[in-house]
Amino acid sequence: MKLAYFDCFSGISGDMTLGALVDAGCSADLLRGELKYLQVPGWTLTPEKVWKNGMAATRVRVQTEDQQKHRSLATILELLNNSNLALPVRDRASRIFQKLGEAEAHVHDAPLDKVHFHEVGAVDAIVDIVGSCIGFHALGIERFACSPLNVGGGTAKMAHGVLPVPAPATARLLQGAPTFSNGVQRELVTPTGAAIVATLCDFFGPQPPMTVSAIGYGAGTADLEGQPNVVRIMIGDSTEQMLSASDEEISIIEANLDDMNPQIYGYVLEKALLAGALDVYTTALQMKKNRPGTLLTILCRPEDTEALMSLLFAETTTFGVRRHRAQRRALPREWVNVSTTYGSVRIKLSRSNGHILHVTPEYDDCRKLAVEKRVPLQQVISEALRTYQASGKS
Repeated sequence: MKLAYFDCFSGISGDMTLGALVDAGCSADLLRGELKYLQVPGWTLTPEKVWKNGMAATRVRVQTEDQQKHRSLATILELLNNSNLALPVRDRASRIFQKLGEAEAHVHDAPLDKVHFHEVGAVDAIVDIVGSCIGFHALGIERFACSPLNVGGGTAKMAHGVLPVPAPATARLLQGAPTFSNGVQRELVTPTGAAIVATLCDFFGPQPPMTVSAIGYGAGTADLEGQPNVVRIMIGDSTEQMLSASDEEISIIEANLDDMNPQIYGYVLEKALLAGALDVYTTALQMKKNRPGTLLTILCRPEDTEALMSLLFAETTTFGVRRHRAQRRALPREWVNVSTTYGSVRIKLSRSNGHILHVTPEYDDCRKLAVEKRVPLQQVISEALRTYQASGKS
């Protein structure tokens, strides 16, 4: 399983994360191509190598023509939901913005649906977050861990005036995570950076056991005295010690439905996945009064249970839902890229005791190429499998 470790010795921000992913091997052309699916006003994305206190790093400059700084959480989620971005990208980006919105709502004591992002609502910040999620997906990263975060100190000028560092929303997002300040009087962790690690990381602390295959250094805009304004991302495979703990507890949410318009099921499934569901499926039932019915089942992380139960009550006709806990065991997965005659496709592999058990072309990649090249989807899938088998990769 591919793991990314955020080394935040000098903080983290959205543009620093994006720069580190490009530095680690994510193609800037791929980012530009995928970000066009977002349908936001004109922007340019330009990576460049810079030096920060003797350390080479990549800085990604995002310049925009759009002057709008304020966008609501609902507006941003709608942008993502209406895009043609890969589902894992939309899911991660939506969860990051949702987490950020919840922090802002708590800080301002306002309902979530009334939250408007200020700096984070600008196009460059949206590109930073969504671009980072594209990079995670392109590099096949499935798990995330983070070091203690150097938050900086002093005060910073923001949309609401001069605020203490870390900013209130940042402090809220990092509640429960290890943080420190080495005395630098500057904001080192931005709300965007905090939202990324708070949403994605399930471990904070020293680097976990892993075999590092790529390292990226992402530069911020500041020039600090005595330390580089850089975040480091280490990417590699989890070792057997970490992968042996693959059993985890999940929540199962169920509802029996016999009076709902069938057209609504697809919409509910998409909404559940965007809200953090691990899987959603339906099963045919024969219910009371001899009615044909449907069992709607959602698998999710325990912390997402309440939100997904609320979603079912809001979006379906059910009067009640059931929930219970279960243990699941997932095979460790990894990704390799193959170059087919239609384009690049990621191949998902699963192993047990070092032996490959399953080889599956990534559906989203194949579907995108099938649409672009106007060829049957099964043809692209077959070509990807043939290319992988001929490559001799293992």
